[in-house]
Amino acid sequence: MAERAAPGTVPVLKDVIVDCVDPERLAAFWSRLLDRPVAGRTGPYVWLARGGGPGLGFQRVAEPKAGKNRVHFDLASADPDAVRARVEALGGRRLDRYADGGFLVLADPEGNEFCVIPPGPFEVDDDGRTDYLGEGRTD
Repeated sequence: MAERAAPGTVPVLKDVIVDCVDPERLAAFWSRLLDRPVAGRTGPYVWLARGGGPGLGFQRVAEPKAGKNRVHFDLASADPDAVRARVEALGGRRLDRYADGGFLVLADPEGNEFCVIPPGPFEVDDDGRTDYLGEGRTD
């Protein structure tokens, strides 16, 4: 039987912070993409208005992103291709790994990776590949 946590010892995910060189620019991108207005700035942080779930903030750091993210967002949409077009219009881009596993992998203006997935269930094989975008799709 699993041990239960003592009351008051289970944390709640309050905020997700994205380290970035230009928090105003990145907050503006995500604000438009997620339709959540920029709430304001506090010190090195620019915050989006709270929606459901954790807050989203962007923290100024001196160095640009290097390497692949260890954590990324999965955004749900009934029309991933429409979101891709919107991301590109807002200054993001589609990454080359798009065709590798069938996932729509995009990047924000500073190169932070994120995926757009369908809102419902979809199949993923043991190697992490899927075909929710259509078998063999590479565009």
